[in-house]
Amino acid sequence: MPRTIFITGASSGIGRRLGELLAARGDRVVGFDRDARTDGTIAVDVRDADAVEAAFAAAQAQVGPPSLVINSAGIQLGKAFVDLTAEEFTRVVEVNLLGSRHVAAAALRRLGPGGQLVLIASLAGLVPNYGYAAYCASKYGVVGLAEVLRLECRPRGIRVSCVCPPEVETPMVDAERRTELAPTRALKDLAGTIPLEPAVRGILEGIDRGDFLIVPSLRARGARNLARFLPARLSHAVSDRVVARALRPR
Repeated sequence: MPRTIFITGASSGIGRRLGELLAARGDRVVGFDRDARTDGTIAVDVRDADAVEAAFAAAQAQVGPPSLVINSAGIQLGKAFVDLTAEEFTRVVEVNLLGSRHVAAAALRRLGPGGQLVLIASLAGLVPNYGYAAYCASKYGVVGLAEVLRLECRPRGIRVSCVCPPEVETPMVDAERRTELAPTRALKDLAGTIPLEPAVRGILEGIDRGDFLIVPSLRARGARNLARFLPARLSHAVSDRVVARALRPR
C-alpha cells in the first residue's frame, strides 16, 4: 500500500535521491527544502520552527498525514575552530540540530502507530574529525536527540532511525573539498567515501528494517567500532598520528 512520506532537504544529495527511489516504489513523496529547486518541493527553512509546522500542515492538508518523515536537511562548514566565527558555528548548529528538533516536533504531531521518523546525522556524530567543531557538535546532538526520541516514541508505536553515513559523494561534499583541511581529509580516508547510490540504497534497507542506527558502509562501521570499542587512549593515538602526519610540511 502506498505511503505518504515527507522528506526535508529534498532538492539535493541524499534527500533528493531518497525521494526519487521512494516515489519509484509508488509512495507519495512530499519534498521540503530551503531553496525548493525541485518541482513540487515546498520551500521551508528548517531553522524556523513555526515555518516547519506551517509547511507540514499545508502538506497534510493536501495529501494527508505522513507515515514516514525523513529529515535530510543539513549543512557543513569545515574550518579549524579558531577560524570559525560565532555566527558560522551557530548557523551549522541551527540547521543541523535545531532543524532536526523542529522537523521531529512537527513530524511527531502527525505520525501515528506504525509511523517512522528518520533523522540523518553523520558518522561525524559518532566519531570526531579535525576541522569539524560545529558539524560534529551538531551531529553528536542529532544522535543524542534520536536516542531520546527512540525511547519516548517506542511506547507510541513509532519507530525512530538515526542515519550516520560516512562521506557521501554529494554536491555539499564537492563544495567542501574546495577548502578542505589536510587532516580532515586524512581522517575521512579511514572511513572511506561512498558514491551516492549505494549510500542511499543502504539507508533505505535500514529504514525498511526499522533499524535504529544505520551506517551504510562496512568500512565506516569498522571505523565507528574502532572508536567505540578501543580504549580512548588508543583511538586517540591513532587519530593523533593521522593528524600529525597530515600537518607535516610537504
